[in-house]
Amino acid sequence: MTIHQRLMWKQEELALSIDYPRNRANKNNHVILICHGLIGSRIGVDRLFVKSAAELVNNGYTVYRFDYAGCGESTGEYGKFGLSDLIAQTKTVIDYACRQEETDEIILLGHSLGGAVTLLQANRDDRVSKLIQWAAVGNPYEDLAKIVGADDVSALTETETIDFYGYPLSGYFFQSMKKYQPLQECTSFNGDVLLLHGNGDSDIPHDYLKEYKRNYEQRANGTAEAFIIENGEHTFSCASHYEQLIEKTVQWLNKQML
Repeated sequence: MTIHQRLMWKQEELALSIDYPRNRANKNNHVILICHGLIGSRIGVDRLFVKSAAELVNNGYTVYRFDYAGCGESTGEYGKFGLSDLIAQTKTVIDYACRQEETDEIILLGHSLGGAVTLLQANRDDRVSKLIQWAAVGNPYEDLAKIVGADDVSALTETETIDFYGYPLSGYFFQSMKKYQPLQECTSFNGDVLLLHGNGDSDIPHDYLKEYKRNYEQRANGTAEAFIIENGEHTFSCASHYEQLIEKTVQWLNKQML
């Protein structure tokens, strides 16, 4: 069962879909919030998040999927906002989930840029107990500038924009990324973490998986498990790669709940 809502964040409306297990007897008290990446949506490339949510609810989890402002069906202009705004929007959805659900914990699942946002939000929110990072960005400014065009991005003033698949991304959008270094923030999160990345990813270096895991392992608390999806590309669109991704994710989650 899926319910659709619209949440207010500042002057924008965020489109939200909430997926519940059909069998309420199968429902546990854990909420998974999915955070999409650059110019993405709560649907996901090739329905990545729709398919994932269906599998997760079959295992008893409640899943919250939302569009960041200016993406999908949310209002606003994505490229005018900064990384701090993505963090703030994630908090807005967590706030709503905690008001609506009788939950033991919030689990954040992020893909690409969303994978970095999950960690940044978790370090600012004690309600987040676990992280799942799929093909997570490691250096937000460098990674996004490379995808869009490093020379063009470096020449932007704060108010100038660059067209990226019809999205005008501002200089401010990119400059805001420089303030955050998620790889360096790993040691501040005390919860358990699952990392998955495909070694066929041409957008975000899969070596970040090793860097993230190494930094998480420096902590006194919390575990970190990491898996490479052989030949998997950035959006895990190949059926066999997706099946490995979601199987590892569900196995890890269910093991955590024992």
